[in-house]
Amino acid sequence: MSNYYCKYCGTKSSSVQSLTAAPCHRHPDGANKGKHALYEGDEKSQYTCKFCGTKSSSLSSLTAAPCHRHPDGANKGKHSPAL
Repeated sequence: MSNYYCKYCGTKSSSVQSLTAAPCHRHPDGANKGKHALYEGDEKSQYTCKFCGTKSSSLSSLTAAPCHRHPDGANKGKHSPAL
């Protein structure tokens, strides 16, 4: 059985439908102001931020921290996983 993850917060679900139906607490528009979005990359042992190269062993810990090279400005957005 496959696992599906949210690219904003790393929440894991067993189906795309259930993942994308639920509100996301780390949505870029604000907490619970949008739904989870599907992370389209593969499950990995390490995830890398596409803006700064920071690495983390889980999507949830990577996307929890602010990114110093975020396009909106230093620390004005969270790390975003590279595919």
